[in-house]
Amino acid sequence: MFESAQLSLICLIGVVLFLLIIFLASAIKIVPEYRRVVVFRLGRCIGPKGPGLVILIPFVDRPVMVDLREQVREIPAQQSITQDNAPLSIDFLWYYKVFDPVQSVLQVQNFELAAQGIATTTLRSVIGGILLDGVLSEREKINTSLRARLDEVTERWGVKVTNVEIREIVPPRDVQDSMNRQLTAERTRRAVVTESTGTREAAINVAQGDKQSNILKAEGEKQAAILRAEGEKQAQLLRAEGYQKALEAIYVAAKQIDQQTMTLQYFETLKSMAASPSTKYIFPMEFTSLISDFVKKGSKDK
Repeated sequence: MFESAQLSLICLIGVVLFLLIIFLASAIKIVPEYRRVVVFRLGRCIGPKGPGLVILIPFVDRPVMVDLREQVREIPAQQSITQDNAPLSIDFLWYYKVFDPVQSVLQVQNFELAAQGIATTTLRSVIGGILLDGVLSEREKINTSLRARLDEVTERWGVKVTNVEIREIVPPRDVQDSMNRQLTAERTRRAVVTESTGTREAAINVAQGDKQSNILKAEGEKQAAILRAEGEKQAQLLRAEGYQKALEAIYVAAKQIDQQTMTLQYFETLKSMAASPSTKYIFPMEFTSLISDFVKKGSKDK
């Protein structure tokens, strides 16, 4: 009997401890810095709690955790039609952050599902107002437009759309083929332009090289002509000095020659002329005077 009473007491204590543990687990919440707890007491929202230790009344308070960190979600590829009726497959990423945890719980039941639906319809609306070339070349403009329209809707839910990034745009096959042909034509045009530019620059460089070569050649010829003229000038000066010295020497020697020596030299010249086979004999007019001077000089010497 006593043992059964002890067993009952132990069971009762165990049940109490179990209930106490359940009570404490449901009453005490540790909320991290990046989260908030929206508390509903008997169905009425009493506001966000946290971060840190939060005490709740079990079976009376119902907590709803809200993450305040920036989140990223992927929108699967969506078929959209551009303004010029070109079908496109587009997928993108959108980033959001909860700035009002109470409104994010009270204003929408499933925020992510609702935001995904808004994102897909907004994407089709934005793409439908842009031509195909604009969709392919103006991604940043489309991103900004998507973000602005999504933010207008999600702001009343206490959520801020921070960014939208289009990840991939897949045009139809015929458009891809035409784009490839256009790209090939553009590359060919650039190659031709580059080749012509290179040819023109090469011709300019060759012309400039020939010009510099001709200038250098002309400068060389000019310097050579100057040097030749200087050399000729020096040579003429040296020849003139030589002639001057020779004339001076002849003049000095001529002063020392007397009349008789000149007469003898004259006779030698006549002798050479007489050795010629010619039958004519030429006697200068002053021959007699030369002989007389020579005779007189001889008489004086005797």
